[in-house]
Amino acid sequence: MVEDWLANAYGGLSRREFLASIGAAGVGLAGFAVAATPVAGKVIRTPAEDLVIAETSVSSGGFPVPVYEARPTAAGRYPVVLVIPEIFGMHEHIRDVTRRFARAGFLAVTFEPYAREGGVLHLPDIAATLKVANAVPDSRVMGDLDAVTAYAARHPSARGERIGVTGFCRGGLYTLLFAAHSTALKAAVPWYGQIRPALTPGVRTFGPLDVADRIRVPVLGLYGGADMGIPTGDVKALESALVKAGVTAEFVVYPDAPHAFFADYRPSYRADAAADAWTRCLAWFNRHLKA
Repeated sequence: MVEDWLANAYGGLSRREFLASIGAAGVGLAGFAVAATPVAGKVIRTPAEDLVIAETSVSSGGFPVPVYEARPTAAGRYPVVLVIPEIFGMHEHIRDVTRRFARAGFLAVTFEPYAREGGVLHLPDIAATLKVANAVPDSRVMGDLDAVTAYAARHPSARGERIGVTGFCRGGLYTLLFAAHSTALKAAVPWYGQIRPALTPGVRTFGPLDVADRIRVPVLGLYGGADMGIPTGDVKALESALVKAGVTAEFVVYPDAPHAFFADYRPSYRADAAADAWTRCLAWFNRHLKA
């Protein structure tokens, strides 16, 4: 059975079929090939001109975690948005989203969660991808995020006291878990992150609903009502738990949107829902990070 976040993200195609449909090169860590397909016409490309782009690494547990960052060229200090990748890691779509935040006036930073495993985009199918990703302990990802957060906080172009986090798919799950874990954050925006994920000893011992009472930052949740793996009831349950805990929380469910509706390189992309959600996301970070 395909796991929830992939259940309807490819419009009925297998991952192999989808990658083949967008070109022989497929999706790579450095970028992805786009052919003349319906999906190709929707792919958003954010230019790097007028932005300062940098690639570096951050030490986490003695390992150099690859980092990609973008910010406006104008001198000054900017609030920070940490961008947590979906399960395919720091590929070109995630880098593009990072540049989009930079164009909106943030220092945006993303990283490669699966660098220790050599990445996952070269793997042949969903089963192989899940085998790698599902073995990565949440605690390790939280440690990597701690390291990336510390790096961003001391960045000379950062308002280090104004840090938010967002993430997509598996990154949405990590966004919620990190919001419960970190005291450095001021806001969080999870995009269709699992709320009741499967638990595995040594890998994942709790989900977002289990630690909702540990979250103390404003949370904007963006979910699809047609997501085959995340029931709307779970979304409402998490929103209610956060409100009960005294947290500013708003969860938006787009009735006809499937999982991964923001991923403009996949058949799951829904332009109207994506545009509205992006506007809400920026407004949330403007409100809670730029004030």
